Amino acid sequence: MEFVYVINRTQLFDLAYPHGFVGRRPPEGHPTLDAYLERAALHGYFVERPHAEQTSDIKQLIPYTLVLHGDRIFVVRRKPGGGEKRLHGKRSVGIGGHINPVDDASGRSELVFAAARRELDEELVIAPDYSLTPVGIINDDANPVGSVHFGVVLVARLQSAAAEVREHDTLEGDFLPIDEAVALAKEPDANFETWSSLILENLQQALDQE
Repeated sequence: MEFVYVINRTQLFDLAYPHGFVGRRPPEGHPTLDAYLERAALHGYFVERPHAEQTSDIKQLIPYTLVLHGDRIFVVRRKPGGGEKRLHGKRSVGIGGHINPVDDASGRSELVFAAARRELDEELVIAPDYSLTPVGIINDDANPVGSVHFGVVLVARLQSAAAEVREHDTLEGDFLPIDEAVALAKEPDANFETWSSLILENLQQALDQE
């Protein structure tokens, strides 16, 4: 049984729920990125994933990392061989996944970063000397999947353009110029994940937060 890290909605949010990507400078009345991270570290806990997937009163915390080198961003597409059927054929600019108990070794304040690095290592072949910076959060309560997830958006800046997907039977990917990725997301048949589409709409704002 997989256990995932969650936080109660009432302990994560204030009176209003954010929508889409929100950077380090949120609208007035909304928590800052640092406040969200502090709340997650203080109030989060592990539960069985099936329970978390069916309970909208709690949010599963998901590190969602953008991989960049210079002015290019790594774009991936999920193949049918992958385990999550809801993502088959989807493009993404975010490497993400659930936080599991194995990520808890360095303490709650490091959970997001430990899980982000683990997911990057599981999905991609890259040199380990990248920087990792949180730049905002992503939330979308407009659909059942989004209603039970809450993303912490990070940027991994690579020192080298050498990057490739690790499991070629489940994933394909390559760097695209940032402006091309933004333009691609606007095409009707681009088929980006919702979170990726919302981030690409505000990508410059996200990168300005580094």
